Amino acid sequence: MSTIRVQFESKVPRSPAELWDWSTSVRGVEAEMGPVLKLDFPKGMTHIPRDGSGLGRPLGNCKFLLFGFLPVDLSRLTFTEIDPGRRFVEQSPLLSMKSWRHERIIAPTPDGTQVVDRLEFTPRFADRIVGWFIARFFQHRHAVLKKQYRERRSMPRGQDAQRVHVQPRESA
Repeated sequence: MSTIRVQFESKVPRSPAELWDWSTSVRGVEAEMGPVLKLDFPKGMTHIPRDGSGLGRPLGNCKFLLFGFLPVDLSRLTFTEIDPGRRFVEQSPLLSMKSWRHERIIAPTPDGTQVVDRLEFTPRFADRIVGWFIARFFQHRHAVLKKQYRERRSMPRGQDAQRVHVQPRESA
């Protein structure tokens, strides 16, 4: 198995506060993920705990449903770090992953906000296929984010702000 690292960056012409609210709301996450995946959040959840409460403890089980109906994974939704208004780190145990770490950073820029997603994960099987899917899925998430907030392109078409690195896992 290999550890895969993927990073995505988008400049969005909105305030960091607006993008923090979007990024920590169930509504925002569902919008970014759909229609590819639906995450079945714990009942009654509207936002992740934005004040840092509950860090390191699972908030509940979440099912991943491909196209909204086919169960493909299960997560014990767990946040390990939150810097309110700026960043969070989700490290949830997943059935499909030996390890999973997702960090979202929201940083002000002169003309809006930079949104960065950094992922580091080790699939339990089919490293290359899973890595390809996760990379395409986060491309989709950023495309939805940019469409939602009508991003002004800072890069010519064809240049992606993604980097994908696959490293062999060290022997235990």
